[in-house]
Amino acid sequence: MEAFKSIEQYLLPSLLVVHFWAPWAPQCAQMNDVMAELAKEQPQVSFVKLEAEAVPEVSEKYEISSVPTFLFFKNSQKIDRLDGAHAPELTKKVQRHASSGSFPPSGNEHPKEDLSLRLKKLTHAAPCMLFMKGSPQEPRCGFSKQMVEILNKHNIQFSSFDIFSDEEVRQGLKTYSNWPTYPQLYVSGELIGGLDIIKELEASDELDTICPKAPKLEERLKVLTNKASVMLFMKGNKQEAKCGFSKQILEILNSTGVEYETFDILEDEEVRQGLKTYSNWPTYPQLYVKGELVGGLDIVKTQSSEPKYSWPVSSECSTVCTRALAYSGEDDDQYIPFSSEASFKGIFF
Repeated sequence: MEAFKSIEQYLLPSLLVVHFWAPWAPQCAQMNDVMAELAKEQPQVSFVKLEAEAVPEVSEKYEISSVPTFLFFKNSQKIDRLDGAHAPELTKKVQRHASSGSFPPSGNEHPKEDLSLRLKKLTHAAPCMLFMKGSPQEPRCGFSKQMVEILNKHNIQFSSFDIFSDEEVRQGLKTYSNWPTYPQLYVSGELIGGLDIIKELEASDELDTICPKAPKLEERLKVLTNKASVMLFMKGNKQEAKCGFSKQILEILNSTGVEYETFDILEDEEVRQGLKTYSNWPTYPQLYVKGELVGGLDIVKTQSSEPKYSWPVSSECSTVCTRALAYSGEDDDQYIPFSSEASFKGIFF
């Protein structure tokens, strides 16, 4: 605790990057390796590792809710933040802040122009954009939580940006929009207002006419399950599984060379609950081929252990993999793929 305070308060002439990590999280070890490489490339940047659970006061002060989390400081001022194991984004942030002056910029209008362009792109990133504290799944203040509840209540389709993830955006948007507080709601790049304004629009029945409506859940699930020829709905993503079952099914899929896409159900509670009913399958992960449910991990593992199937070994299998599924005739809820050209070990395709 004291060691960190001394680092934070010291007027470093260069960028300071603090990594909040945990020894039990493998993604933290990976990001430590990334930091080591960045330290070689950016000798003028100081890198510090802090075990988050060993300094609870510091973690609470800086709202560290997950690991890895990176905080960026210049001249004792926190200028940016990155949550998660995103090596390319960490590299980009280190390079950007290492080559720029302290935030906020002084005497140089070019960084302001660059920030203004970035904010314009962010506010136009979706037809309806919510800048909030946290995410729709985990709001980190009462006002943001209320805003999300109102938008969901009216079935409004929106994307969000966590202002805690980027201090430059958090401060810059206040000036850009001339609105000093959060959350902020934008439609077609134009500021609608904060929570009070949204409540007024809801009371006057104007909110539904201003904000775009989300598609019906069933239509949305149909689109999602057909987003790629092979779709895996899981906890986490290809790079970072967040449960043992999802990790196992990723390992099986990766061993085949099959091309597939993933959807993180932890990022969308509506999809997480709705897909259970849509597919009549109560657990995750769930694997789909051309929009049809194949099954979960148990089915994948069961079929992969049968010797009469052989795995596809190249990306060319994607054509065969997306052929029609044939009903196995063994269990009412079990489907296995069928192909007259090739047989496959496992439940796929």
